[in-house]
Amino acid sequence: MLKIAVILLMVCVLWRWALGKWPWQMLSGPSTRSDRLREARKLLGVRRVATRQDILAAHRARVAAVHPDRGGTADAVHEANAARDLLLTELPPAPKPSGEAGESAEGPSDVRVDPVPDPDQEKPHD
Repeated sequence: MLKIAVILLMVCVLWRWALGKWPWQMLSGPSTRSDRLREARKLLGVRRVATRQDILAAHRARVAAVHPDRGGTADAVHEANAARDLLLTELPPAPKPSGEAGESAEGPSDVRVDPVPDPDQEKPHD
């Protein structure tokens, strides 16, 4: 009986080593979006209520730690980038600054901009 338990344990460890998941994790089916969000938060070390700045700061710190120039791998950087992108898409959209009618964040929309004159173009003579 002990021999069977040891063999089963070795098979489970080899399965985990080869596939990256324990055998019983394969039975749960494909991961859901909430699972991916939880893993992304765990990877970057941010809380559920993290702000955009929190996510970006955690991403910078993670990439600095796992960058290939510092002994990390490109895959680890890609994982950090994917986690950042996923978490940023889950944030509510930032409120747009309110302006008067006809204005945007760049300024009023009815302003006409004249083109810059070309210095090589001849000026008309009076």
